[in-house]
Amino acid sequence: MKRPEWITALLLAAVFAPAALALARVWSSVEHYSHGFLVPLAAGLVAHGIAQRNAALPARPDRRGALALAAALVLQVAGVLVGSASGQGLALVAALAAAIWWLRGAAWLRALAFPVAFLLFMVPIPPAWLAPVVVQLLLFVSTAAAGVLHALGLAVVREGNVIVLPDGQSLFVAEACSGLTSIVTLLPIAVLIAYLAPIGRGSKIALALLAVPIAMVANLIRVVATSMGASWWGVEFVTGDTVHALVGLAVYAIACAALLAVSRVLPRAPARRTRAAKPA
Repeated sequence: MKRPEWITALLLAAVFAPAALALARVWSSVEHYSHGFLVPLAAGLVAHGIAQRNAALPARPDRRGALALAAALVLQVAGVLVGSASGQGLALVAALAAAIWWLRGAAWLRALAFPVAFLLFMVPIPPAWLAPVVVQLLLFVSTAAAGVLHALGLAVVREGNVIVLPDGQSLFVAEACSGLTSIVTLLPIAVLIAYLAPIGRGSKIALALLAVPIAMVANLIRVVATSMGASWWGVEFVTGDTVHALVGLAVYAIACAALLAVSRVLPRAPARRTRAAKPA
């Protein structure tokens, strides 16, 4: 990085320090955003690799990037005034893209488009947008789990998002088991795998889209396993912190393994043909 880039980076770090703190508070307090701490690290590693491969790419500063940076600063101020972590997060990502455009030009912005866009996964979605989604997810997973349990011979009764076991015990399907956490945390992993895997563009899109059904199936397995465990060992045992956390980690590991397995069977990217040198 040249001197102007270092100066700009330091100034942006100072201006967007409140945004980083606001995002960190959300990541540490909301379960389905705990992956936010890892998103900048993954984006930085990818960006470093891209920068090394494109070291010869010339920098052509573009003043339009300065205008975009000014707009991002306005968004940051608005986000601070209204106390919106989402707005500040969007402003941070926009400022980073604008700074690259301004200092290095459109070619560098295109080259770094993926790691910059990947940073959007660290920006929390406003709770008001997620509330109706969570309700629908809870109803879906409760209904599907009751159906699977019936098929397995366990006579349960579903009352909303509560599963009543044959012995009368009740298992409450909480928001943490709605599938939202699985979807929000598995999607960035799927996108990163899709980017790194040597598969075609269509396969990359398919892999990213498959993250949602894979996450839902994994979460359904978690609820079914918990319900069956509750019928065998009691609700208090399976809902204890240790057992509940271990089951969640195991199911999440299965979902990640499923993503990797799917990436291995999707069509590979066609090999690039090199032009044969013409004889002198």
